[in-house]
Amino acid sequence: MSKDALDRLARTIKDRRDARGEESYTRQLLDDPIKSAKKVGEEGVEVAIAATAQDRAALVSESADLVYHLLVLLESRNVSLDEVCDVLEERMGTSGLKRHQASSD
Repeated sequence: MSKDALDRLARTIKDRRDARGEESYTRQLLDDPIKSAKKVGEEGVEVAIAATAQDRAALVSESADLVYHLLVLLESRNVSLDEVCDVLEERMGTSGLKRHQASSD
């Protein structure tokens, strides 16, 4: 999946704000950021389980679910994918070890 595909998914999620809640699972999640956050947690656990105890196909599928639910959560809190990408871009070339060591001091 390219950044373009993630952008399209993020736009589709944003467009679901206009859908009727009884017809759109995404809209229901957008209306309830706590439920969205719980789904991200659940999907994160499912990714971890798939990575350690299941096959590659399960890991790919669970990862797709996690990305979708994360994008819904971000939209429910009015955080854009571009904002997240900007932070990732800023971190490029920076040692993750140094950053994590500094935050634990």
